[in-house]
Amino acid sequence: MTLPYRSFGFQVLVGMVAGLALGVIARTMGTGPDGDLNWLATALQTVGTIFVALLKAIVPPLVFAAIVASIANLRALDNAARLAGQTLLWFAITALIAVSIGLAIGIIVQPGMGLGTAALAATQPDAVGGWLDFLKGLVPGNSLALSGSTKIAPDGTASTSLSFNILQLLVIAIAVGLATLKVGEKAEPFLAFVRSLLAVVRALLGWVIRLTPIGSAGLIGAAVATYGWDALARLSVFTGTIYLGLGIVLLIVYPTLLLAHGLKPLPFFAKAWPAIQLGFVSRSSVGTLPVTEAVTARLGVDKAYAAFAIPLASTTKMDGCASIYPALAAIFVAGFYGIPLGPLDYALIALVSVIGSAATAGLTGAVVMLTLTLSTLGLPLEGAGLLLAIDPILDMGRTAVNVAGQVLVGVVVAKREGILDEAAYYGEGALVAG
Repeated sequence: MTLPYRSFGFQVLVGMVAGLALGVIARTMGTGPDGDLNWLATALQTVGTIFVALLKAIVPPLVFAAIVASIANLRALDNAARLAGQTLLWFAITALIAVSIGLAIGIIVQPGMGLGTAALAATQPDAVGGWLDFLKGLVPGNSLALSGSTKIAPDGTASTSLSFNILQLLVIAIAVGLATLKVGEKAEPFLAFVRSLLAVVRALLGWVIRLTPIGSAGLIGAAVATYGWDALARLSVFTGTIYLGLGIVLLIVYPTLLLAHGLKPLPFFAKAWPAIQLGFVSRSSVGTLPVTEAVTARLGVDKAYAAFAIPLASTTKMDGCASIYPALAAIFVAGFYGIPLGPLDYALIALVSVIGSAATAGLTGAVVMLTLTLSTLGLPLEGAGLLLAIDPILDMGRTAVNVAGQVLVGVVVAKREGILDEAAYYGEGALVAG
């Protein structure tokens, strides 16, 4: 019998509680001598930032190797084309259900109505999404999917940084994976290297995941210390509607879909919980990928299919970030600025959510998806700036639902296609992170 304190889930829970307590203490300590964060808030922020940076550092090789290997694994499946089509179809179906719930809640509650413009600062965010930018962003500018950005500091100094464009990296990986299928046996040495790279990267990510209890303490503590309860209180109705929508999808829609396919929900949540929990604290679907794939296979999904579906889902399947959140946020912004929305506007929100979710690219935050929705509707982009203060609080719940939805689609498609081991689905077994 595993002692509670040795359980990974228990350790993460302790980290979250400790982070919350430390965040409250740091908040009560006030600011530093120069008006900056005090030493405790700075320490929490540093710990959280390092944890997220470690996750982001592993993401590029993980995405490339996982997608290429997953497409190559399709050769082991007799009905590969049908499985791929069913997977994408259920991505769209669940996204449409999620965005419909978000729209329904937003229309009923109208979270932005009556909130005075003096209560919040509205500044246009740095990252802005538009359909033209989104389409151009699909085309890699170089073979490594590297992009540069320059920021001008208040004192006039400029700093340039390089980063991987995950969406472009996804396109490159899909193209390379399809090319390996076309080449056949000649690609085996390359695939052997990719599989070895994937194994090494997963081992590295496993070490990072072990730091989750410490990272979650830093992330949650920094959010509380930095934003406090004031920002949350000013946007309490909006925050409540987001978590209401997330709760309905996670606790009502997903169980209903499982029951409709003859599966009991409790085993699903019991085995998917490690991935859902890690998604909540890390705010990264891609960073959670190995755990998500492991719990999906543990639920009885054919391993070859899971190795294809989950890497693809971790970068494109976002019921929280790309469906519920932009729907409610668009209604909030429209209400905040007193702009009426009609049936066509709601239809456009649903369309953007279903086909534009790849813009979130499985990383923390959903600003690009939100601004993509606002620009499509012609709403003020400054409205996105209203919500940035509480985004870390919202992003935790959004990512947890993203991850749960990724596992769910794998289970549902496997059940529909007859490749779900129901004995394993209902059986027992522990998951060890990493």
